Amino acid sequence: MNCVGSGGPIDHSVYPDAEPPSSLNTIWEQVDYLVRLCSAWDFGVLPDHRVVEEVRRPTWRQAVDACRLLTSPAYHLLRQWHGLPKLPYIGCRLAHIQDDPNLQYV
Repeated sequence: MNCVGSGGPIDHSVYPDAEPPSSLNTIWEQVDYLVRLCSAWDFGVLPDHRVVEEVRRPTWRQAVDACRLLTSPAYHLLRQWHGLPKLPYIGCRLAHIQDDPNLQYV
């Protein structure tokens, strides 16, 4: 994890395919970062608590809303943390738990 010009801790490990940006100044740079962060998180690569604290800050709300990564459970959690309206989850539902009546509580 490295700090960049956005004002908070940014995890550079989510850029394995590209040079990490020197700053996240635009909403689209923030959206790209959120897509990378949520995708890693969905595959079990948990972010550092300082990164979570950073993306929960109100300054990230607009980027979270613009992201629209509807297949990501981590993204839906970020929307909830920011008090944004729920959007449909279009990710995979596991067949072996799909009919479990307790699924509504997860």
